[in-house]
Amino acid sequence: MRQERTIQASIFDVFSQHELGRELKAMSDLLDDHRAVCDWVAAELRRHGLKPTGRKGLAAETVLRCGLLKQHRQLSYQELAFYLTDSASFRAFARLPVHWTPKKSVLQNTISAISAATWERINRHLLQQARTAKLESGAMLRVDSTVTDAPIHPPTDSSLLWDSVRMMVRLLGEADDLLAGLPWCNHSRRAKKRSQSIQFCRSADKRKKLYRDLLKVARATLDYLDAVMARLTAAPPADIKREAWLAAVRHYRPLVERIIAQTERRVLDGEPVPAADKLVSLFEPHTDIIVKGSREVQYGHKLNLSTGKTGMILDLVIEAGNPADADRFQPMLDRHIAHYGKAPRQSAADGGYASTANLARAKALGVGDVAFHKKRGLKIEDMVKSRWVYRKLRNFRAGIEANISCLKRAYGLGRCTWKGLDHFKAYVWSSAVAYNLALFARLKPT
Repeated sequence: MRQERTIQASIFDVFSQHELGRELKAMSDLLDDHRAVCDWVAAELRRHGLKPTGRKGLAAETVLRCGLLKQHRQLSYQELAFYLTDSASFRAFARLPVHWTPKKSVLQNTISAISAATWERINRHLLQQARTAKLESGAMLRVDSTVTDAPIHPPTDSSLLWDSVRMMVRLLGEADDLLAGLPWCNHSRRAKKRSQSIQFCRSADKRKKLYRDLLKVARATLDYLDAVMARLTAAPPADIKREAWLAAVRHYRPLVERIIAQTERRVLDGEPVPAADKLVSLFEPHTDIIVKGSREVQYGHKLNLSTGKTGMILDLVIEAGNPADADRFQPMLDRHIAHYGKAPRQSAADGGYASTANLARAKALGVGDVAFHKKRGLKIEDMVKSRWVYRKLRNFRAGIEANISCLKRAYGLGRCTWKGLDHFKAYVWSSAVAYNLALFARLKPT
């Protein structure tokens, strides 16, 4: 049985008079004023067909508060479990019952169950309250893009092949527990040696020879996996463990084939593989290759986000692939109008968003002043009323760089630590909600 919220606060819920304790107290008071969000979190945690009986779990309100606390202080689940035991202010914010000390596995299972859609809905609710409090009206809009890295190592063809071989060997080892006498040979040690030799090899001819041997090992292991899969598919009777194993093989097998194929094209045939066709991680296949200007290549997902005059995150979109900024200005503006019911009075964006079509579209929607950081052939008179307004909007746009820096440095948006695309999106949105809640608490008059 899981409650939606803590019925009554404990007399021991006392916050420290330290600056951090006072900020947590202000954030807690804000959450108390908007308790409808607990119902949305409870709906995520409520499993289909779960009976309202049995042992009590963490209340939905506590799960939400723990998730915000984790992102606000950038803690691992192990650190969060420790601080919830050790810190009176953290326990008071989380609304933990007396003598309750949740383990890191419980925290991970419950917090990760909150979807990105629910986090986004909570963010919309916070923005609505900020609008009611006359803190953020959405009349001024600034847009920029950034990248959040996925939890992967820098990919190389050799490391991807080694990942493939060790994953297939692990699956073959699990198959031995399901059916004895399966025909396969463990080539993981040979694959690891070839992968390490390739990293330190300086001769192109010798490196290509090592790659051929590594590819041979990968293909041989894949053949073993196919043979074992055929044996297990035909062997009666079917059980849950066997079906789970077959599902894992069906998931990883096409990814391994893609890695082998792209390595052959790149290394052996010398053919350039388009970024959209490359697989850069066996375990996080959703990862995109992002190149922004002349900067280093990043592996993760591109984010387009907008902030207002207060610095609160008004909207955030996790893009698929690496779309040009100029192609995303109009969709971001349309989303803002859909959420606020009208176009912003003034808008500012980075030079990458500048185009004649974007300027014309913004003016047609009713945006009075549109300033791009770089003019890109556009006239200032066409964008804004005066050069003074253009200069002010350019300075206003620069503020979003500070917002992004704070999100990355203090709220973990620089690198996602959760696995899977759905959890990646939830992580990004939870960081944005924690950031907005803390900023709202600082700006709201006492």
